[in-house]
Amino acid sequence: MATDLNVVALVGRLVRDAELKYSQGGTAVLRFSIAVNRSRKNADGSWDDEVNYFDCVYFGRNAGSVNQYLEKGRQVSIQGELRQSRWEQDGQTRSRVEVFVNNLSLLSSAQNANGGQKTFQNQGVVAGTKPAPAKPAPAMREEYQPGPEDFQDDDIPF
Repeated sequence: MATDLNVVALVGRLVRDAELKYSQGGTAVLRFSIAVNRSRKNADGSWDDEVNYFDCVYFGRNAGSVNQYLEKGRQVSIQGELRQSRWEQDGQTRSRVEVFVNNLSLLSSAQNANGGQKTFQNQGVVAGTKPAPAKPAPAMREEYQPGPEDFQDDDIPF
């Protein structure tokens, strides 16, 4: 039997402030969109930047906690899975693909590109911040994930 895989990891910046709502059952639902830049080489050898936009959904207790940090321009790293929603509107079938976030890391603020990092996981707790590491509680863990500012063009092998 073949095993399917649905995993996505993105680093980008919020295109607007996140929107927090609560379900009828009281679960926090945080929606936000990120822009991910990609450079591509043209036929003439020059490089063009291309922007891709992704709608993201984050559920659970950490969604309410992280909301205050997710302002426009903030750089984040997310890991999750793609989910497709389908519905009918005005007699036409519509669909949308969203990233359902399992892990979210705050990489920098909108004002400070060299800011600290905090990590939020759907069933986890906020990790310590960098560069001044805090002494983690037993349920906490520290994690470093390099962002795009940690790499130079010469470091990429293609």
